[in-house]
Amino acid sequence: MKKIYSLLAFFMLTTTAYAQDVSNPYLPEAKLTAESASEWNVGVGFTQKMLHLNLEWVNPYGIAYTKGGVFMDDDYTPGVQVGFRYPYHLTGKDKNGYYIGVYAGHVETKKVDNEDKVRLGGGVDLSYVLLNSERISTFSVGIGAGEELTEKSGYVVAETEPRLQFSYTLSIGL
Repeated sequence: MKKIYSLLAFFMLTTTAYAQDVSNPYLPEAKLTAESASEWNVGVGFTQKMLHLNLEWVNPYGIAYTKGGVFMDDDYTPGVQVGFRYPYHLTGKDKNGYYIGVYAGHVETKKVDNEDKVRLGGGVDLSYVLLNSERISTFSVGIGAGEELTEKSGYVVAETEPRLQFSYTLSIGL
């Protein structure tokens, strides 16, 4: 009898068709078009005390980016950040406007046991993006936190607490 129920359940599952609605209400609205900007952009900028090169990918849902550079400390410690910005409120004929986003990666350097050490962290940001088919210019203010750094002696050099992050990037399309 148990085999019949299992067989019946198997046939019910395999013969049931599932049709997905194309307009999924859980996906964000696609606000950027292919004409808005180049799909791939490269540029330069600064984030807090990090000078960096950046690569940006413009897709219908926003802008994904990677920043790689060096912190302006004694050792020029390398750092990397990644993030994504979603167009929240557009203000012009181009896709200029306010974007909300998230970021993660290296947020600053601190002296730990007489060495410069980078702090990993992340946060959210609010950006104003000037976007057209030739360039992307971004002004950003974020709030986040970095990991706690402790010396070998137990002294806490940097605590996990909220911190502001300012950023500016200028990119051109490929």
